[in-house]
Amino acid sequence: MKYLIKAKIEVEGIVEKPDVIGAIFGQTEGLLGEDYDLRELQDRGRIGRIQVELKTIGSRSVGEIVVPSNLDRVETALLAALLEVVDRVGPYPAKVRVEEILDLRMEKIRKVVERAKEILQKMIQERRIDVKEIMNNVIRDVRSAEIIK
Repeated sequence: MKYLIKAKIEVEGIVEKPDVIGAIFGQTEGLLGEDYDLRELQDRGRIGRIQVELKTIGSRSVGEIVVPSNLDRVETALLAALLEVVDRVGPYPAKVRVEEILDLRMEKIRKVVERAKEILQKMIQERRIDVKEIMNNVIRDVRSAEIIK
């Protein structure tokens, strides 16, 4: 996947994960046509499995929605905005707010760059080979071998 949409959800009642997922699919269905129907996008591998984490605080449910996307940037932004139309979960009012869209490729590039820095630092810290030291070691080893004979 290229992107990861992260959104916060607040529901004015106690709900479960399947309720939230059902609300997302139900309230976004057909809004932007068949090409952007979430089920179709999942079936074609254009978006991943919608993940929901919820906790109950008093008489409310709050949590995070995560949607992996393989769409381009514009389509991913459109999909993120589409999530925000969800205004009810079951019988309760709800509010969805997109917090961020992570570019997973950039995250991978950052990790590669950081690892390259670590590797280079290690290479720099290792001693350089000194030819004179190698020659002295060879001479010492040969002399030791002659003495042993």
